[in-house]
Amino acid sequence: MKLETLAMHAGYSPEPTTKAVAVPIYQTTSDAFHSTQHGADLFDLKVQGNIYTRT
Repeated sequence: MKLETLAMHAGYSPEPTTKAVAVPIYQTTSDAFHSTQHGADLFDLKVQGNIYTRT
């Protein structure tokens, strides 16, 4: 195997239930707020900024 392939897959054992041979990719993110009030203002749409996109 090429070094690049080993770098991506070496050390990962197949998942026992599904037998997946690659680490899953989770398409998630999180946001940091300046304070709880800042987070509340974002979700109340009082200020502009990044929030959960399905709101």
